[in-house]
Amino acid sequence: MDNFVRIPALANLGGPVLAALGLILASPANAQELPAPNPLTYVDLVELGMASDVVLRAEIDDQIAVSPERAPGLAPHRVRLYVESITQALLAGSGPIGEELAFLVDMDRQANGKAPDIEEQAFLLFARRVSGRPGEIQLVAGNAMQPATPELEQRVRRVLTQLAEGDQPPLVTGIREVMAVKGNLAGESETQIFLETREGAPLSISVLRRPGMAPQWGVSWTDIVDQSARPPEPMTLRWYALACYLPPELPEKAFLQRDREARTLAREDYAIVLNEIGACQRSI
Repeated sequence: MDNFVRIPALANLGGPVLAALGLILASPANAQELPAPNPLTYVDLVELGMASDVVLRAEIDDQIAVSPERAPGLAPHRVRLYVESITQALLAGSGPIGEELAFLVDMDRQANGKAPDIEEQAFLLFARRVSGRPGEIQLVAGNAMQPATPELEQRVRRVLTQLAEGDQPPLVTGIREVMAVKGNLAGESETQIFLETREGAPLSISVLRRPGMAPQWGVSWTDIVDQSARPPEPMTLRWYALACYLPPELPEKAFLQRDREARTLAREDYAIVLNEIGACQRSI
């Protein structure tokens, strides 16, 4: 494995060295609790991927239960494990990664009070590198260690590809202006919603109504308000940007018109957009 750097095995570390590592790693800031796995949503995978320096598949090679005094605040039914894993595949992350990596994870004890045995099991890990310690990683969230299945790995790789392509949309921070204008024909109208973004990038939503037709809407990702714009494809980063960051309703201060009928129309059109985008579902 050309991209891997071998780190001394856990079993070969002396007692003083292992104790020192335990004191460094077994802090509440570094340990991550691992609840019973829940099916991860697309949003979960996007946010785990964005938070991670590295994403990898690894097999647990060895585990040691950290003594309670080195895991302050941990509930009695939980156990903190100091784990060493064997890297099987690097899914995302630049630079070399250790073939053997150590990290901490908190898990529920078994019914008999013992720590769960996760040795020889493969997991997908979403993690950050530990500065100055190439043989250690830190999980980015409580659900950042997931049993490695072919189906999940395929979904993770698809999301990581999207993130790596670099076409991440601007982050919506609010709604700047809203305007709804009726056309010359009965049932004809256009609503324009201009969004605020963290980066200051232009972003707008248009909703068109035509007589005898269902309302149509789309998103313009440039300064040009394009009437032919279409909604983002589901389970894409553009869909994520809208589903997870659009406000639940139009703020009063954003309306450019005082006309009550125009405001009602704009709210109805915005409700259509939110309904068709769907919910930002997270399991984490």
